[in-house]
Amino acid sequence: MKGLVMRSTGSFYDVLSEGKKHICRVRGKIRLAGIKETNPVAVGDYVSFELENDYGSITEILDRKNHILRKSIKKTGHSHVLAANIDQAMMVATLSMPRTSLGFIDRFLVSAEAFRIPQVIVFNKRDLLDDESRDYVDSLMARYRNIGVTCFSISAKQDDLSEIQKLLTNKITLVAGHSGVGKSTLLNKISPAITQTVGDISDFSSKGTHTTTFAEMFKIAEETFVIDTPGVKEWGLVDMTDQELSDYFPEMRDVRLDCKFGSRCIHIKEPKCAVVEAVKNGVIALERYESYLSMIDNDDNRK
Repeated sequence: MKGLVMRSTGSFYDVLSEGKKHICRVRGKIRLAGIKETNPVAVGDYVSFELENDYGSITEILDRKNHILRKSIKKTGHSHVLAANIDQAMMVATLSMPRTSLGFIDRFLVSAEAFRIPQVIVFNKRDLLDDESRDYVDSLMARYRNIGVTCFSISAKQDDLSEIQKLLTNKITLVAGHSGVGKSTLLNKISPAITQTVGDISDFSSKGTHTTTFAEMFKIAEETFVIDTPGVKEWGLVDMTDQELSDYFPEMRDVRLDCKFGSRCIHIKEPKCAVVEAVKNGVIALERYESYLSMIDNDDNRK
C-alpha cells in the first residue's frame, strides 16, 4: 500500500491511504542516499507500507520532490527534516513577545531557497505594536518582497485572514516559527479542522511555551494541507559550502557573477566584489549581508 505521512511522533507515524489513517512504524533502517537524517521518514513523505495486525510497517520512502531541513540539535553532523514535498514554506514571526531575529528569518529563507521552495513571512501581533514598530515591519516587508518573498503583517486574533487562506489553497504549506509567535492561533482561525493548543508567553523570559510537540499535517480542504511544526529556537544550516551560500540569497545571486573571482568569491574581502559593492550602494540590505556573514562564520555550516 502507498500513503502520505500526516504525523510523526518519532516512533509512530499516521499514514493517510485511500481516505483512512493507519498508525505505522518503520521496518528496519530507512535512509536516503547521502543524507544523514535523525528522522528519515518525515511529514509529507509518500511511503510504501504493509499492514500487520494493529500497525502498519513502512518499508520505503518514495522519491521526494523536495524537503526542508535544519541542523539537528540532538545529533552532531545530522540534519532534521521538518517536512517533505511541500509547495511553500511560511515563517510566522514577531518583533517581540517573543522576538524573532532577522538572522533566524534569513536562515529559514535560505533553507527554503536551497530547494527553490517559495517563501512566505507572516509578521504576527501587529495589534501589540506602536506606530514606530509598525513602520519598521512595513520596511522589512518591502525589503523581503523585493527579493520575491510574500509578506503579511497581521493580528491573528483580530484580523480577517482570507488573503492568507487564499494563498494556502491547493498547496501543501509548511508553517514554522518560534514558540509563542501565534502559529497555533493562526492555524486554528484558518480552519475549524485544526484545534491546536494555544500556549502562553512566559513573563520571565518573554518566550513562548511549547504547545506543538511534533510535526503534523492537516487537511483543510481538497488538495489543501498545512504542516504545523514544533517551535524552533535555532535554525542551523547543513550541506552548504561557503561558495554555494550566496546562491540562496536572491539579491546576491543576481550580481555575484560580476565579481572578479566569479563563483570562487565568498564576498568578504576579495577585490572587485560585486556583492560588497551592492551592499555599499544600498542595492543589497546591510542587515541581509550581515546575516550572510553570520552564516559564513558558523563552522557548522561548512562541509
